[in-house]
Amino acid sequence: MKPLSTLFFDPAPGPAWTAPEARPSDRFIPPAVLRSSFLQSVLASSRLRAGRGRELVRASRERVFDDCAGARLSGWYAPAAAADPLGLVVLIHGWGGGADSVYVAGGGGVFHRHGFSVFRLNLRDHGGTHHLNEGLFYATLIEETTAAVRRAAQLEPGRPVFLVGFSLGGNFALRVGLQAEADPIPGLVHVAAISPLLDPARASEAIDHHPVFRWYFMRKWKKSLVRKQELYPWRYDFSPTLRKKTVMDATWDLLERYSPYQTPAEYFDLYTLTGNRLSRLQTAATIITAADDPIIPADDFRDLRLNPRTRLIVHPHGGHCGFVSRPLGDAWHETYLVRLFQGFLADLEKNQDAEKT
Repeated sequence: MKPLSTLFFDPAPGPAWTAPEARPSDRFIPPAVLRSSFLQSVLASSRLRAGRGRELVRASRERVFDDCAGARLSGWYAPAAAADPLGLVVLIHGWGGGADSVYVAGGGGVFHRHGFSVFRLNLRDHGGTHHLNEGLFYATLIEETTAAVRRAAQLEPGRPVFLVGFSLGGNFALRVGLQAEADPIPGLVHVAAISPLLDPARASEAIDHHPVFRWYFMRKWKKSLVRKQELYPWRYDFSPTLRKKTVMDATWDLLERYSPYQTPAEYFDLYTLTGNRLSRLQTAATIITAADDPIIPADDFRDLRLNPRTRLIVHPHGGHCGFVSRPLGDAWHETYLVRLFQGFLADLEKNQDAEKT
């Protein structure tokens, strides 16, 4: 078996989709000064890169969806500047992030500049939306997230929809694709997951073993819980949770006191995507990760059993959601996905023309 650090897997594409051929230029090779996995991960969310998304943010208007499987979710919609958009790109942020996260707004800006409409979705209790629902966020809330993606797709009826998720959002994007097998989302043609979470138990342990990332995620999580308690003091008292020092300990406490789940193992299993759990995903999909990701263990990808319509790309470098060659420039996955989606649309148009003749 090849070492994972050199793996570039490009399975034969399925019918109605011709993936761009994997070329040497498709590989992400950062300059030596940016090869640190920690630096790549930090750059993904660095405010130094926030300027790339300013035009998109200015062009966006908030949409609140009131009927998402009993929940209210919001997002920010920016129609394409052109009269005939190429399609709609729906973006889902990672844990603790939001629609305005640097990697979401910046990546959305790249799609928008290339003629796509963009919808940046907020998961429950993310992006300042704690007031929309009294219930807490859990990563198992796939029904409401799928409903929100469906509502976003209705903003551009008849147009192709591309779903892109980052980290935990990548996990959600892949599960939305699985949900859509039974209840199709109109227009959904491709799912892309950047550094997706596959095994939440292993990822939680990885965060807890890295002091900087543990501090970063715990700080954001505790800030979110404080806000939720302020809004619903009659329902929540997170004092014990706020004293916890690790993700696993805080998870145990919250699940025990506020959830229907008996243990973290039971909870984590409901959104684990290792092994053959993605094998029934029929929608064309692209998974991009890095062998040096400090949060998502690269070994989680080694034994994935995937549908032929799913492409897995593992780069030696890139950290967690990084893939940055220039600190102020576009990330590799952003320009790659633009080319991928454009190629998909070109093939789709050729197939439609062939059917007409």
